[in-house]
Amino acid sequence: MNLSKLFEIQAQLDKRIIESKGLQGQDLLDEKILALQVELGELANEWKGFKFWKVDPRPNDKVFTSCRDEKAEYYLCGSCNKEFSLEDAKKDLYCSNCDNNLMPMKLRNPLLEEYVDCLHFILSIGLEINFTMESHVKWRRFTIVEQFNDLFGYTSDLFKSTDEDWSEDEKFNAYEELFAGFLGLGDLLGFTEEQIEQAYLDKNEINHARQANGY
Repeated sequence: MNLSKLFEIQAQLDKRIIESKGLQGQDLLDEKILALQVELGELANEWKGFKFWKVDPRPNDKVFTSCRDEKAEYYLCGSCNKEFSLEDAKKDLYCSNCDNNLMPMKLRNPLLEEYVDCLHFILSIGLEINFTMESHVKWRRFTIVEQFNDLFGYTSDLFKSTDEDWSEDEKFNAYEELFAGFLGLGDLLGFTEEQIEQAYLDKNEINHARQANGY
């Protein structure tokens, strides 16, 4: 995973958002830290492993959803739910059972999507404090629950650094610990660096499209 490239890409998105929303000159660190905490919570919610009260707390990492034809992995009849391969759908875009239109479908990983939402804000926080990383240092706890709790702690530490008399080195150290722990969480969740980078690029494209559409 090329972190330098991801910081550059995130800087372009941040610049576009700031310019389109008229936020030039504003300190957005507190807002970004809160946004990261919210996204970490949403990521934990998709992971579900802390939900000891649920019958089936398995991660939400496989969901099929409609998409554009060029990204389809299979086709689905919107009426009778019969599935069709790409090859069969190319022959006829109508269901052989009920003559209804076929919908292009693809596999999504909501868990990975939430992970890269967090990554967007971690990169953006680094840019906000004028600190970027190139190394892939990681740390991991024994359990994913411990990893999440530590990440919330380091995120809170980073917030404290904005109010208290922390040196720049102390602030950067807190950020490095946060980032290294977040990369470690990716390992614990079973993501490869290639998956993370591609998912980040895909979501970045969506974020730019949202800005173009007045999101």
